[in-house]
Amino acid sequence: MDVHDLRPLARVALKPGDALIVVDMQNDFMPYGTLPVPGGAAIVPGVNAMMRTFSQAGLSTVLTQDWHPEGHRSFASAHAGKKPYDLYDEPGIGPVLWPDHCVQGTPGADFHPGLDVKLCHAIIRKGFQPHVDSYSGFLENDRQTHTGLHGYLKGRGARRILVCGLAMDYCVFFTASDGVDLGYEVIIFPDLTMPVGSPPDSVSRTLAGLSAKGVKFAAATVKAG
Repeated sequence: MDVHDLRPLARVALKPGDALIVVDMQNDFMPYGTLPVPGGAAIVPGVNAMMRTFSQAGLSTVLTQDWHPEGHRSFASAHAGKKPYDLYDEPGIGPVLWPDHCVQGTPGADFHPGLDVKLCHAIIRKGFQPHVDSYSGFLENDRQTHTGLHGYLKGRGARRILVCGLAMDYCVFFTASDGVDLGYEVIIFPDLTMPVGSPPDSVSRTLAGLSAKGVKFAAATVKAG
């Protein structure tokens, strides 16, 4: 299964209780970064347009931000003899090891300079525990530590989340999947996300898993309800 197999909704009508989650649009995930997502920078204008639409409709927008300490356990450099993208599994880490990326306070952890951050209402930082990664915007990879996103959204009256950003097969996938588990209706904009593509079957497994959970896909064209 790949993106071409999807049958996205032609258009989404926004309504009260909608919230936009923009996942990890940071420099290190751009083509010039240390963990490049192919095509990552190309979606910035579309993400900005989506954030403007939500802002004009008076709806919430939240950015998530990877925020790792130096020497994070998810980095290949923290494991003797390991290379980035090597398969690896331990509680809270894996299924692959990563290049050093999004280290706290570094330019790589900053949002893409073209991202219009003034349109967001909150920034949720994740992955700051040295021995636990955090793909999801809701739960870290120990599956116990909440980031605060769920509480924030409930306080804002959110019932449906629309998700975009990077990368589709990791942080977007887990954010959407956890959103379903927490009771939200979830829609992903496939033309406003890109995958890492590691391991090679990550995209097909991602799309099949999201579809099985009832996540919907929609073209990045929305209108006020």
